[in-house]
Amino acid sequence: MRDAYNQLAERFRRILVLGEAEAVLRWDQSVMMPAGGAAGRAEQLAVLETTQHGLLASPDMEDLLNEAATEELDDWRAANLAGMRRMWVHAAALPSDLVAAKSHAASACERVWRTARAESDFKMVLPLLRELLAVVRQVAQAKSDHLGVGLYDSLLDEYEPDARSVHIDELFTDLGSFLPDFLGQVLERQNAAPAPLFPEGPFPVERQEALGRRLMRQLGFDFEHGRLDISLHPFCSGTTGDVRLTTRYDPADFTSSLMGVLHETGHALYDMGLPETWAHQPVGGAMGMSIHESQSLLIEMQVCRSSEFLRYAAPLIAEELGGSGPAWDADNLARLYTRVEPGFIRVDADEVTYPAHVILRYELEKALISGQMEVEDLPGAWNDGLDRLLGIRPPSDREGCLQDIHWYDGAWGYFPTYTLGAMTAAQLFASAKAADSELQIALSEGDFIPLLTWLRTHVHSKGCLLSAPDLLRQATGATLSTAPFKQHLQERYLSSKDR
Repeated sequence: MRDAYNQLAERFRRILVLGEAEAVLRWDQSVMMPAGGAAGRAEQLAVLETTQHGLLASPDMEDLLNEAATEELDDWRAANLAGMRRMWVHAAALPSDLVAAKSHAASACERVWRTARAESDFKMVLPLLRELLAVVRQVAQAKSDHLGVGLYDSLLDEYEPDARSVHIDELFTDLGSFLPDFLGQVLERQNAAPAPLFPEGPFPVERQEALGRRLMRQLGFDFEHGRLDISLHPFCSGTTGDVRLTTRYDPADFTSSLMGVLHETGHALYDMGLPETWAHQPVGGAMGMSIHESQSLLIEMQVCRSSEFLRYAAPLIAEELGGSGPAWDADNLARLYTRVEPGFIRVDADEVTYPAHVILRYELEKALISGQMEVEDLPGAWNDGLDRLLGIRPPSDREGCLQDIHWYDGAWGYFPTYTLGAMTAAQLFASAKAADSELQIALSEGDFIPLLTWLRTHVHSKGCLLSAPDLLRQATGATLSTAPFKQHLQERYLSSKDR
């Protein structure tokens, strides 16, 4: 008889391969599936989810985990066993009928959300969102009882292992006290300078796509093991050796779609750099969503909106899109890409106002999960919150509470990882620059190998060998802090010589 650890490794290989099949079906649902396939797809996804859950929560799993814990394991296998136990704990908390109910409710809600968003009609999706939230609350209660944590933290733990809202509250309070005055200073300085020129369009989608692909390759994306497509909401998904990312295009404005592509490329590079030896094992996956988001935000915000990168990219952008003149100069594009302006849409927000969007969603989803707010009150609470945080009110549901897919697709507890990721990105990039004084020179010449090598060594290749705090401590010498992020913002927006 094989030892318990090896039995578990084979079982988790099957579970994670099934998860990859689910990921491809979800990608297809967002990118290619005809509308008439929705009912069948919902059933397919529910069967895959309940099958994975059944394997995870099988009666002998706890005994196998306990027996494996007595075996002599090296660091990677010990970390893999810890990841297996963590997945089992989350699965064992839920009965299979609740897993199926959540899958069906999420599929139905996400399908109607697409139409409701297009028509800017929250009431259209309200009944299904109310039903989905009720199921999510049941999931939260079951996990809370099992994990011994609060309702919200039981959902957060799925995306950010061992994270707790009390710690996030401290970080967000500190950041929230810094940003209003800082935003005022930035806007005052910005308004005293000439506005950047906006390149004149239109910008055909096929040329924007060609530009995105060209820069993806330069960053290190391997099109033999990935692809770029269009979806309503940009995302990165896929499987081991097959990473899928999407964006959306506006023929009148190339700037948003390009940064969307570069953002998702950061996610993809992380997925492509995970340890191949541990593919289809928990330890070979990404270390939580704050680390994952740090990789996308490091590429998009720290690197690709920098003056160094744009000195390299500006001629390529002009060449691919057929532009010429001062609007296409690197300095102008740098001012354009670091333009700060409170806006309604999170994915289009600048890095100064972006945290406000995340803090708003974090506050709202905590209130919804706890029952302090009901889903009917979401549009008004959303609009009031954005007015409080940024001084603007969305003119419609489309630009308000319907803009993000997450809640309508069943992802609750995810949102804080975006800003945790932004802070992590600043801390990692500061350490990468400190380790290599030539790094920014290389970026200005289109050489991303030094940066990618540093990330592969300190982040990507680690998989889930370390906890997120330990990974960050090893890579940067410190635990997560708002200080590097605030310093980055001050240097870019108040100290840059070219602003």
